[in-house]
Amino acid sequence: MNGQSTRNTPLIHCFLSVILLVSACAKEKPLSGSPIFVSILPQAYFVERILGSENGGRVEVMVGPGQSPTTYEPTPQQMMKLTNTKLYFAIGVPFEHIWIDRIKATNPNLIIIDTSKGTAKRDIEHAGYTSDTTHHTRKDPHIWLDPILVKAQARIMAQALAETEPGHTAEYQANLKAFLEDLDRLDLEIKAILKDLESRTFFVFHPSWGYFADRYGLRQVPVEVGGKEPGARGLGRFVEEAKTLIHQGGAARVLFVQKQFSTKTAETVARSIGARIVTLDPLAKDYLSNLRNTALVIMECGVRNAECGMRSAECGARTSSLHFNIPLLSLSSLDISLSEDSCTTELNQA
Repeated sequence: MNGQSTRNTPLIHCFLSVILLVSACAKEKPLSGSPIFVSILPQAYFVERILGSENGGRVEVMVGPGQSPTTYEPTPQQMMKLTNTKLYFAIGVPFEHIWIDRIKATNPNLIIIDTSKGTAKRDIEHAGYTSDTTHHTRKDPHIWLDPILVKAQARIMAQALAETEPGHTAEYQANLKAFLEDLDRLDLEIKAILKDLESRTFFVFHPSWGYFADRYGLRQVPVEVGGKEPGARGLGRFVEEAKTLIHQGGAARVLFVQKQFSTKTAETVARSIGARIVTLDPLAKDYLSNLRNTALVIMECGVRNAECGMRSAECGARTSSLHFNIPLLSLSSLDISLSEDSCTTELNQA
């Protein structure tokens, strides 16, 4: 699993003591022009849309590309920068549960806004193949993957920015309005893309796409159980369940993974069920394009399930490429390339 290693923990603790002394002596600074912190990259896009292009450079992201918000630990440099900021937008990802209080301790003047407030969080589903009842139900933190829920998050952000920078209220409200319109437009486009989808169940290794699935009438079936890889017996049950779903035409021959996690086990599972691996990124900053392209990939594998299986069988024999677009919706074309050596598909904008 990729993510910030715990090897930084002792160093972080040393820096915390120094930072507490620095922040205690620091004078309170106005928000205008100071950095604004967010936890993950999609949030950075949301805040930048509200701030406007001229102020987008003020946004600092804790969890960078390729890093996992489950295991992330802030760097000493980030902790130091946090002493000079006034606003932090949290969203409820796992690393916040450990670090938010520590961050607050370094800067008592920091305003921490929970953008998940008011959002009813879904339970993370257990894989359909498991009868294990020892895992406690956990709430799904991936609320940014539903564009309608993002509208609520954006409103919270805009309100906080307007309250702390009242001189820019009109500007922020105008930018918010444009962003909300884009989210509504994206929602309609995704519905149109998935309208004729035949196989509405898809397999995922890590259950990131639950809110997306709920919004658009899909179902994700995760390999993980309780946030952990299953043992050999659990994997065997998953393979049998997946084969049955695929044979009945109820699921696409694809296993979605993400670059923040190792794909070693996923590759074994995919070979066992005759599926291909497709890498999607739930943490991509280019939010609108990313969700649109995700819908296109799900549509392609769901409508052309047999072809997905055929291409999976051809993996390793040659490199193939699938290219398509939907001009009716003025969408960017999408390139899906099958890796010759690892049978892995990367989602890229053409």
